[in-house]
Amino acid sequence: MKQFSELGLAEPILRAVSGEGYTNPTPIQAEVIPALLGGQDLIGIAQTGTGKTAAYVLPLLNTILADKRRAAPKSCKALILVPTRELAKQVSDSIRTYGRNMRASLAVVVGGVKPSPQVRALAQGVDIVIATPGRLEDHLRNGAVKLDRTQIAVLDEADQMLDLGFIPAIRRILGAIPATRQTVLLSATMPKQIRALAKDFLNAPAEIAVTPASKPIELIDQSVRFVNAGAKRDMLVSVLSDASVERAIVFTRTKHGADKVCRHLEKAGLGSAALHGNKSQGQRERALKEFRNGKVKVLVATDIAARGIDIDGISHVVNFELPNVPESYVHRIGRTARAGASGVAIAFCDSSERKLLRDIERLTGQKLAVVGDEPAQLEGAEHDAGAQRAAQNRNRGRNGNRNNRNGKRGSGHGQQRSTQASDGAPRGPGGAKPKGRWKRNKRFNDRGRAAAAV
Repeated sequence: MKQFSELGLAEPILRAVSGEGYTNPTPIQAEVIPALLGGQDLIGIAQTGTGKTAAYVLPLLNTILADKRRAAPKSCKALILVPTRELAKQVSDSIRTYGRNMRASLAVVVGGVKPSPQVRALAQGVDIVIATPGRLEDHLRNGAVKLDRTQIAVLDEADQMLDLGFIPAIRRILGAIPATRQTVLLSATMPKQIRALAKDFLNAPAEIAVTPASKPIELIDQSVRFVNAGAKRDMLVSVLSDASVERAIVFTRTKHGADKVCRHLEKAGLGSAALHGNKSQGQRERALKEFRNGKVKVLVATDIAARGIDIDGISHVVNFELPNVPESYVHRIGRTARAGASGVAIAFCDSSERKLLRDIERLTGQKLAVVGDEPAQLEGAEHDAGAQRAAQNRNRGRNGNRNNRNGKRGSGHGQQRSTQASDGAPRGPGGAKPKGRWKRNKRFNDRGRAAAAV
């Protein structure tokens, strides 16, 4: 097995790597680092948790160390594009860790925070800019940064940027960088659109795939539980209350859904925090800090946050709702079983998500183990419950009609009805006889009032 000392990295960087306790590179690092040190363009495909970030950060720092020239004002030597603020922070932490024995300047350019400190940092020129595409384009339009002297461009988690609709912005950004640059594209999956991007902007790239694209980590115990949509939150409380759950991430499709799940868990006595795009940068950092230090046991997140969460000791990942894009499932469950540890991934699947489950199983090449009722049993229970509700509704209707004929209010109907005049005409608010316009206004008749209440 190779050691870091055999890869051609400079002594200050090797010292920092050794200081972190690392001697042997991961498979992706062992192949990517020599290729990037040789100046090649590169496409790297590897599962999450395999060391992709260090695979490009270490040779990038090596290049910065060898280039003694100072960055020109409003420019950068290297640009790293990432999809989320969380991933930007993770990459910046990695650069500071492995570059601590050298002087490498960097600026983090992301949305959700005031732009003026970023403008000041860019004004002097920096070695490395870590940016999300949207905020970087803002600074390009305002003249706060120029990319005409950028020598290295890295696209990290390119498929996630595709999912978020960043590809047009990435094409514009890469078009502003000199064609003689070195370009690196790293991701866990490689959809066709990313292939097309690589073909347009990479020059004869080396392709390194440590594992087949989109295959989940084998150390994860994956299962699916078929459940009615309305029963998911109670099942989630049951799953997370198990003693084996040390630290868990729950994934939802929407921001509003994440907040609802988080509130339900809090009411059940399970400390949790929500992480999604509607949260401010301060709120997102606070949620991650509380999750990392154990103040909260559960983090409820959307896919946009999935790529930036790099926290050890996550024992469980729960897909509260299955993702619309099957590749996102791979990224979600990749938050557990990191650095060789094992983990558990549980998927909840209601009747509307069966096709999404089939797409996931087709992509990963394996069927998820079923825990609990099979779909047929669940459908039978749903049918019985639906028939019971329909019978109850019919009984309510009969009772209501019978009571109305007897001059009494039907159960559940009286609260929304207006007072009746002696001649049978509906009275207006306060008991006054209505005017013609009020009588014609459907908003104030019986049905209109009931609809408005809903």
